[in-house]
Amino acid sequence: MKYSGAEITIKLLEREGIDIIAGIPGGTNLPLYSALGKSKIRHILARHEQGAGFMSHGMARSTGKTAVCFACSGPGATNLMTAIADAKMDSVPIIAITGQVPSSLIGTDAFQEVDTYGMTIPITKHNFLIRSAKELLSAIPEAFRIASEGRPGPVLIDIPKDVQLETIKIESFDRSFDEDDLSICIDEATIERAAEMINSSKKPVLYTGGGIILSGAEDILMDFAHKNSIPVTSTLMGLGCFPSGDDMFIGMLGMHGQRYTNHIMHEADLILAFGVRFDDRATGKVKEFCPNARIIHIDIDGAEINKIKKADIAIQGDIKQAIKQLLPLIEHNTRKKWTETIMDMREKYPISKNMKQDEQSPEAMIKKIGGFAGEEAIITTDVGQHQMWVAQYYPFSKPRTLL
Repeated sequence: MKYSGAEITIKLLEREGIDIIAGIPGGTNLPLYSALGKSKIRHILARHEQGAGFMSHGMARSTGKTAVCFACSGPGATNLMTAIADAKMDSVPIIAITGQVPSSLIGTDAFQEVDTYGMTIPITKHNFLIRSAKELLSAIPEAFRIASEGRPGPVLIDIPKDVQLETIKIESFDRSFDEDDLSICIDEATIERAAEMINSSKKPVLYTGGGIILSGAEDILMDFAHKNSIPVTSTLMGLGCFPSGDDMFIGMLGMHGQRYTNHIMHEADLILAFGVRFDDRATGKVKEFCPNARIIHIDIDGAEINKIKKADIAIQGDIKQAIKQLLPLIEHNTRKKWTETIMDMREKYPISKNMKQDEQSPEAMIKKIGGFAGEEAIITTDVGQHQMWVAQYYPFSKPRTLL
């Protein structure tokens, strides 16, 4: 049977499990929309392409699955770019599919032509400029693999209008290959050295980020922290990976974190940096960050290791797998003295006096909202002081509940 490039695209998206697409139609992606009209995939019409991009963010971050957005060429594609760049920074697996002018017009400054491919190279994990309908059969599955594999991120597929209209014969849309197991085997000797460092430490802290959530390591992280009595702090991207009501949780660190958390970090003799990138909002002056501590850094992305802060032990690999290998090697430890020090810090540097004095303060109101919203509620904020209040005071208990 013959299928157009647009129909192939929609069929392959269905095969990948996509059931919702956010986007805006335009002249260069109308064939995609014609094919979408015959599909069971639900379309959400955005009012601006940036909105479509951030809708795909929300779907990907709340479900952990790759999400898709559509835009046309020219202004449609450029409007998407803020959302694409944000997905790169926050490790969000989205696929942006853009229409493009016909292949024969590329490079001629045609109506609504921009170099979408070139403009998005710095802000994507990978991008494709499709040259034939047949190429879609390999490019779309590859895009989904790249978006979700390792450190997740955005992929762009730019499809000229003539490619969307081109028809080719296809017998079946069944997968013709087995997906490879691309998990990284972590060296046992390095794991053993890390376990020895943890067991010999007196004042360790778990510094956790979005990598914990992306790895699905929240349950084993709790077992790990409680077995060795290691307090847990989190970045903004990591909130929800450890229950805020747990005695071992010491809040968010950094510029907008709790005072006592930052004092605890300063006192630590070992930092277990799991799925973090030592962002300046977390560290402040890097040279003064945890000056007395050795560092064990685990991250799926080798480019993040030793980029900002040099690690004493660096492990590239899946965090869940690394913790799984570490867990049987670390000792049961109550760390009574360190726990008492942390309790003293909490009393000496409380979260907010304002919350106790004024029930209508932002802090108190956010706490109240958290009390009746329930742990399944998904919270999203704009950027600003209100986002920091939410990060500081909302009782996040589960991953993927803060967007």
